[in-house]
Amino acid sequence: MPILLQPTDLTSQLEQFGSVLIVSCPVCPAVSMAIARSEPLFDFFRHGVKTDALEDHIKSIQADLERRRVRTDVFTIRMPHPLMCLWTARQRNRLLKRADGFEAVLVLGCHSAAMTAEEALTDADCEVLLGMQEIGLTNATIRYRPPARVELDVHPLPDNPFGRSKRHGPGGKDSLKGQGNVGK
Repeated sequence: MPILLQPTDLTSQLEQFGSVLIVSCPVCPAVSMAIARSEPLFDFFRHGVKTDALEDHIKSIQADLERRRVRTDVFTIRMPHPLMCLWTARQRNRLLKRADGFEAVLVLGCHSAAMTAEEALTDADCEVLLGMQEIGLTNATIRYRPPARVELDVHPLPDNPFGRSKRHGPGGKDSLKGQGNVGK
């Protein structure tokens, strides 16, 4: 279940740097931006495993910073995988090498992603900034559309999915399929 994120405007904070590396996690930011713009998660024949909505967001950040003469680049793990934000030592080392020469790293992801970047960049001389805000969780069914498009059917979550009783079987009064708070 991905974390639902929304972008934060850090333009004024980023202006003070001469260079910014934009780091994006492979799942939650892509899912969040696709949901926000009601766009497909992937359209393989157009962009492979890149999500247009996230790529557009990254390009807008880059364009804004470059207008202010801030050098930018992008680092991401393109292929979504089940471990999502649990980066391997090799991926952390890649980030450390890539961040060399950048004054700031803008993380598009959750707090865990920012902490991963901070841990990986302990020996680097750069500041890590979180570029998205956590606003909740999301749940969706992945839907394949020929010839090679992956869309999301978003399912509303109960207001308090952890407040349910032990009786939450199909159709029961405490079913997760109900509306509003479970167990009311």
